Amino acid sequence: MNITHHFPILLDMVPIAAACTMLIIGKFRREWCYYWALFAISICTVMSAGLVWEVYKTGPISYVVGSWERWFGIEIYFDHISACTLLISGLGLLIIIFSKHYIAKEIDERKIPVYYSLILLNLAGMLGFVITGDLFNLFVMMEILSLSGYALVAIGEERIAQLAAFKYLVLGAVSSLSILMAIGFLYSITGSLNMHEIALYLPRAKDHIPVAIAAFALFIMGFSVKAALFPLHIWLPDAHSIAPSPVSALLSGLVVKIGICGLLRLLFIYRYVGGLINVEPVLNIIAWLAAITIVMGAFFAVFQDDIKMMLAYSTVSNIGYIFLGLCLVQSNALIGGIVHIFNHAIIKVLLFLCAGAIIYQTGCRRLSDLHGVGRKMPITMACMSIGVLSIVGIPPTNGFICKWFIAIGAMDAKKPLFAAALLFGALFIFAYYIKILNAAYFKKPRAEFEKRDEAPMTMLVPIVLLAIACLALGVGAYFPLAFIKPAAKSLLSTAIR
Repeated sequence: MNITHHFPILLDMVPIAAACTMLIIGKFRREWCYYWALFAISICTVMSAGLVWEVYKTGPISYVVGSWERWFGIEIYFDHISACTLLISGLGLLIIIFSKHYIAKEIDERKIPVYYSLILLNLAGMLGFVITGDLFNLFVMMEILSLSGYALVAIGEERIAQLAAFKYLVLGAVSSLSILMAIGFLYSITGSLNMHEIALYLPRAKDHIPVAIAAFALFIMGFSVKAALFPLHIWLPDAHSIAPSPVSALLSGLVVKIGICGLLRLLFIYRYVGGLINVEPVLNIIAWLAAITIVMGAFFAVFQDDIKMMLAYSTVSNIGYIFLGLCLVQSNALIGGIVHIFNHAIIKVLLFLCAGAIIYQTGCRRLSDLHGVGRKMPITMACMSIGVLSIVGIPPTNGFICKWFIAIGAMDAKKPLFAAALLFGALFIFAYYIKILNAAYFKKPRAEFEKRDEAPMTMLVPIVLLAIACLALGVGAYFPLAFIKPAAKSLLSTAIR
């Protein structure tokens, strides 16, 4: 049998195997850990690209582990939502490349094998989460990425990093318990853990509607914590700002999106139950929380002087855009929300890696200490400027298309207050990001910033590639839309009402 047939299972097994052998390699040759992690995630990127192309050509792929029937065994289901694997593995590859010099300076060299092992486990958890067709395995993968995320936040030398990781752990535990209880409720009324079977059975579970509603509510709460939806976002600013910059990029660009992918899976499971359960009020409540998240996250970011704390609050705000797009359950808004999952990941990884390069070269992280840094690091700041324009949503960057679709969707749904929240959020975003450009280019430069001194090439290459991607996906928006529109139509064709 062609090995490409087994890509769905290998996509998750390769990084797990590499993570498990990382500590052995590090015991003998610590400098090999970087190359081993790079090799593993490169293989995952190639396999993800092959699977995404296959889905684009022929439709979703079902892979049953161990030749069991999918109702009884573990199913891996690779569909349009699972295209996130290419985003996860591709951005993970760039983050690992960036880490080579940064981590050697940031953490104790004895922790380097642990760092790369945790990065691979985190990526493996995300990859497994978005491709599994089984609820319990979804929970297991979620725990793998969560536990590795807690450890990555705490891997630094400062005690405050451990406190931030503990806060992240406490709220993450509440989220995990909520999701596990929801899975148990669904299993009790359907007798299955397979998402397809549960989706088909739920419309017939007329005697168990309260249990199904309770499961839905628990899922919403659990995934909202993972995605940092206001007011469940309080763990995010500290965790994302205090962690090493490559970890911040991983958490802010990718990990918080897992909660959103979980919400998409939830819509898939409940898509046939419109006649039995009216969940539209719940989605309306989430949409209002998302609108508040957009404004409040941006508002708090305005008053930050620490560049990474500003980026962390920006993530909170932009998560609101995605939730709003999904919960309006309207064609244009849903397309915009899904596109923003991809585009925000690219933009936020770019911004955090640029911030990491600046901190690496200058030792400064406050805007008041970075006056004139654009002269010292012109390439890094040019790329960061592209990221700033993208996150604000200035055409022709990739940040424009998603916010445009969400705004149009809000108007089409006859909810102009949500469109107003988008506008106010964009104005706040512009206000606090312009502070970065003002400090870098228009403030009197510090004496030590007069001499050009760029970051190492392993840092510059990922940054430049991401900046190019922001422009390319803005100009060539047709390509992501061609793949995402079928996913949105699939969800809306049987959307829960």
